[in-house]
Amino acid sequence: MPSSEQKPADKTIETILVRLQWIVGIVATGVFLMLALLVKSFFQFPHSASNLSAIDKKFIKIDTNFVSLWTAPSDWRMDRLTKEEKEKVQYGRELIAHTARYLGPNGSVRHMSNGMNCQNCHLQAGTQPWGNNYFAVYATYPRFRARSGSKESIVKRVNDCLERSLNGKALDSTSYEMQAIKAYIKWLGTDVPKKVSPKGTGVFKLKYLVRAADPEKGRIVYENSCQSCHQSGGQGVMAADGKTYTYPPLWGEHSYNTGAGLFRVSMFAGYVKYNMPLGTTYQKPKLSDEEAWDVAAFVNSMPRPTKDLSADWPDIAKKPIDHPFGPYTDSFSEQQHKYGPFKPIKQWYDKKM
Repeated sequence: MPSSEQKPADKTIETILVRLQWIVGIVATGVFLMLALLVKSFFQFPHSASNLSAIDKKFIKIDTNFVSLWTAPSDWRMDRLTKEEKEKVQYGRELIAHTARYLGPNGSVRHMSNGMNCQNCHLQAGTQPWGNNYFAVYATYPRFRARSGSKESIVKRVNDCLERSLNGKALDSTSYEMQAIKAYIKWLGTDVPKKVSPKGTGVFKLKYLVRAADPEKGRIVYENSCQSCHQSGGQGVMAADGKTYTYPPLWGEHSYNTGAGLFRVSMFAGYVKYNMPLGTTYQKPKLSDEEAWDVAAFVNSMPRPTKDLSADWPDIAKKPIDHPFGPYTDSFSEQQHKYGPFKPIKQWYDKKM
C-alpha cells in the first residue's frame, strides 16, 4: 500500500525535472546564440566596410591617431643612472621648464634669451603628446634639415630654438647647460628605436581649410578663449619671481621671432588645437579646426621680433607650403603662403614634383 501512495509524488517530481531540463536547454541555447552574435560582430564586421549598416557608419568612428601615444619614461627609472647622469638629466629638465631663471634677461647663469621658457612651446618640459614634445629627437638626430640645407646635430637644433623661439643667442656646445639639455633629451628618447618618430610626437597636423585662415575671425577666438591668460595686448603674464612667464607673450618684443616654427600658421594651428586654451587635452579639444586656424592667423599677424632668414631654405623648392617668406618656385603670393588657402599650392606642387 505505501508504494502505491508515493506514485503521484514521483510523477510530479519527474515532471518538474523534465521541465527544468527543458528550461535550462532553452537558456543555454539563448546564451550560445548571444555569444555567437557577439563573436561575429567583433571579428567579422570590421573586415569590410560593406558589412556596416548606415547607422553603424554614422556612429562608429575610431581615430587611431590618438590611440597608444608614446609617453615619457617614469622618473623611477632614473635610479638606473649614475649619480652624475641623474643630476645632469634633472638639471636639463629644469632648464627646459624654467629656462629664463637660468638663461633669461635676469638669468642666474647667462643673459641670453627673451624671458620665455622652452616649456612655453614644448609643453610639460617636452613630454606632452602632440605638445611639441622631444620624444623623437634623440632617435632621429643627427639628420638632414632642408631649412639649413645641412645635417644638423641636437646641439644645432637646440640652438635654433634659443635663437628663434626664445629670440636669443646660441649656447656653447661645451657648456654644462647644453650637455644637461642633451642628456635630458636622450633620457626622454629612452627605448625609442633609431630613426623612429613615436605616435604623438611633435605637433598634430590639421587638415587644410578650403579657405584662407582669417585673422579677423581669429581675433574673436582670441578674445573669447585666449586673452584671459595671454592678455589683450598679447604680452602674457610675468611670474612673481620677475624672471619667467606664467603665461608667455604671444607677440611683441618678448615673444618668438619670425624664424620660429610656430610662426608658420599650420604649426601654430595644430599646436593650439590639442593644447589650448587652458584645460584642453588631445582627448578633449575645445576649439574647432577652423577656430584653431583662424586664431593662429591672428596671432601670427601681430608684430614680433624679426630674424635674418636669408640663409634658410637654400633649396627654395623644399620650403613648406605655409612658409610666409619668398622667393618660391611657384607663382602664389606670400599672403597665400602665409594664410592659405593651401590646397591650390599643394596641388601645384603635386603636379610639378
